[in-house]
Amino acid sequence: MSARVAVVGGGILGAATAAELARRGATVTLLTERGLCSEASGRTLSWLNSFGRIAPDYHRLRLLGIDRYRRRAADPATREAITFAGGLAWRPPDQHDGLIAAYEHMLDAEYPAEWFDHADVAARVPGVDPTSVPDTGAVYNPTEGWVHVPDLVETLAGEMERAGGEIRTEVGPAAIAHDGDHVTGVRLADGSTIEVDAAVLATGARVPSMLAEAGVRIPDATSVAALVRTEPVETELAAVLNTARVALRPAPDGSLVMDSAAGNAAAVAHPDGSFTVPDDAVTTLLADATRVLAGNPELRVRSHGVGLKPIPGDERPVVGELDDVRGYHVAFTHSGATLGLILGELLAEEILAGTRRDELEPFRPHRFA
Repeated sequence: MSARVAVVGGGILGAATAAELARRGATVTLLTERGLCSEASGRTLSWLNSFGRIAPDYHRLRLLGIDRYRRRAADPATREAITFAGGLAWRPPDQHDGLIAAYEHMLDAEYPAEWFDHADVAARVPGVDPTSVPDTGAVYNPTEGWVHVPDLVETLAGEMERAGGEIRTEVGPAAIAHDGDHVTGVRLADGSTIEVDAAVLATGARVPSMLAEAGVRIPDATSVAALVRTEPVETELAAVLNTARVALRPAPDGSLVMDSAAGNAAAVAHPDGSFTVPDDAVTTLLADATRVLAGNPELRVRSHGVGLKPIPGDERPVVGELDDVRGYHVAFTHSGATLGLILGELLAEEILAGTRRDELEPFRPHRFA
């Protein structure tokens, strides 16, 4: 009999893991409190990168993640959702030294990076207004890209169902049940229980509180993040931009998606647990985006979303089986887009083969014990 596995969480981590489990022959149920991609995965810039001063073990994992997206980009089913057109980054003057340090670190790690001046930007990064780049320059990473996560999750969900998996949306809050040392099932909000041999917790910002119910404490630095999406706009931009005031990229339908630290900071929390972003913060974000785009096009808002962004306390992924509860696996990271496909692959192998992949050793939950 094939292994029975429930995956709790319908974002990129949950969908990728469920699809890989189903492909490998498991009996899989993917459970979501609401719809697929209804939380952080639905409002992410989804920059595929290993940019900055990243520790070697984490850097290697991120490179594996990017490699899996390159494979996916060759697949007609997901080709339009994934683009590798490089990434361009610059910082405000008071952070310039940090950008130089990041650039030097990337060169030392043999991660492709180039220092661009205005002429380089004009020649190599279509769609960017070169005059918006500081005179001190910017860092260009030619191997970076982006993924439109909602489209990819939809594809992964379809692959899972065709492989025999089941998707159950709108089930409300679910809890992983165990008998003290082994997973027994997943309890749903209606009181029913799905009996399983293993379960994967991939509920984003809710992971720390759900693990606490199992007696596992992990540091949590979850914050609030907003993402704005425009109406379609004529632009040659294909790269990801991470500028002094705004980060943005194109989407497959011709719109732009963008965020900023200032926009996130402006978010207002409400007593019911919801968040909103003031209109003036959205207007400022659009103006900042207009200034960095060639031709300075007028941008109009189509939609915006705001909510919790899952971030482990040490800003490193928390992935793998709990030491004290067999069959209870977790995936918690703020790099879900970059790591989604590779973590789904590695978790599926560990669950079904009973092995421990070396790539995950530095990131296991027990490091906080």
